[in-house]
Amino acid sequence: MSRWRVTARTRVAFVIVLCLISGAPQQAQDTTAPAPLMLVSKDGRRTVPTVTSNGRELIALDDIAALFQVAVREDSLAGGFTVTYRGKTIIASADQPMASVDGRIVTLPSPITRNGRRWLVPIEFLPRALGPIYDQRIDLRRAARLLLVGDLRVPRVSARVDAPGPPTRAAVVISPATPVSVMTEASRVVLRVEADAIEAVFPFNATGLIDSVKVGDQPNVVFVALNRQAGTARTAIATADNTTRVVIEVPMAEARPATPDSKLPTTDPRLPTTESPRLPGLEPRQALQTLAIDPGHGGDEVGVRGASGLEEKQLTLDVARRLRGLVERGLGVRVILTRDDDRMVGIDERAAAANNGKADLLLSLHANGALSGSPSGAEVFYDRLDREGEAVRSAPAAAVALPVIGGGTRNIDVVPWELAQARHVEASAMLASVLEQELRQRVPIGQRPIQQGPMRLLSAANMPAVLVEMAYLTNSAQEKAAAGDEFKNAVAQALYNAIVRFRGYLEETAAP
Repeated sequence: MSRWRVTARTRVAFVIVLCLISGAPQQAQDTTAPAPLMLVSKDGRRTVPTVTSNGRELIALDDIAALFQVAVREDSLAGGFTVTYRGKTIIASADQPMASVDGRIVTLPSPITRNGRRWLVPIEFLPRALGPIYDQRIDLRRAARLLLVGDLRVPRVSARVDAPGPPTRAAVVISPATPVSVMTEASRVVLRVEADAIEAVFPFNATGLIDSVKVGDQPNVVFVALNRQAGTARTAIATADNTTRVVIEVPMAEARPATPDSKLPTTDPRLPTTESPRLPGLEPRQALQTLAIDPGHGGDEVGVRGASGLEEKQLTLDVARRLRGLVERGLGVRVILTRDDDRMVGIDERAAAANNGKADLLLSLHANGALSGSPSGAEVFYDRLDREGEAVRSAPAAAVALPVIGGGTRNIDVVPWELAQARHVEASAMLASVLEQELRQRVPIGQRPIQQGPMRLLSAANMPAVLVEMAYLTNSAQEKAAAGDEFKNAVAQALYNAIVRFRGYLEETAAP
């Protein structure tokens, strides 16, 4: 959008409207900064600073000019200013709570004021004055601190408890009716509303077996956190009277029978599903707070290139970005990409990004190649320890005493960089197993789906880590499939499902 200059006709109109207005510009008094507004548009989100003066919330005109690409000009003769956008003009004075919007008078809660060298207007100026001349809808939802620009879907979301129980019965109400997907996990329920953002009517007081209801990092995700005594929640979705209701029932957790024949519903008894209840009395542990995704190759390192031109570096970055989106929306955890563009990153740099970012899990994505065109299918690798690595795995870590503030020392375990994986290899093997299971359900799998090998990146990772070869690009059929969205989405979904299941394993095996 381009800026527009004030025309001669605008100048005449400005003088006519303000000919009866006089007086010096009002000075803003006792300005304080409230919580910023969140501007939401199809292009994304950004914060908008405001100030409070004499009980009114104000926004600076220069901020409006930068945000909306309008031309602002002060008129010292009339004691006000003009705002111009695509040939339409707003004229306002410094001593009247009103503005002329393309020749039509609109009222404002207060006049414009000056704070130093900046003009301030009430935030209602945006929908009342700028909105009528702007080419996109401007909607201010002050209570939710939202400033919406464009045709957006932003339903109102509230939560209530119908019965504290146990079981605790609650409802998340979405108005107007909006599609919503629900994922039930061990310690929470995740709701993803199909909207650009949500107008949340929270806070929510802890009641019964529910600790909190809050908006996630994504603007359309709601987390219902359960307390340590809660079992697996049951949910149901109903739509009536233009309202969507997600009914949540949370029972008490039940202890599992302590018998040798007790089995979890997975192919490996150590791998719980995402719906397995927690043992009662254990504090919920955030076993997965940060995920590191390593898109292999990049820059001059193309990797494998198929006969039709598909490059490994392109495929790995594409799938990594899709997986990041699934994880951020579905789990709300922090995601680190070792590269987010087409550039070369060294192996040690990739390991350092995961280690220094304190990642709890590392997935390195690759595509395979062979001398002949016959091999095909996905394969999963985890680290193979040499004799030195096995020694580190079985021996207690060496400790170094470091001084701490206030006196005394603290013992820090020290493990050689190239042997960091030694203490995680069993968990990595478990991760490889669940990855193979999930990949097998969605994409072709190789004849040797799980393998071990000495790999520098995996050896240096101080967390469970695996390398996934998604397909053989030297196989013409696989290359053609891998170039399509269906294959990329299938791989990303399989990896996501494996992450969810493996997080349950981490939580179950964590010490209380």
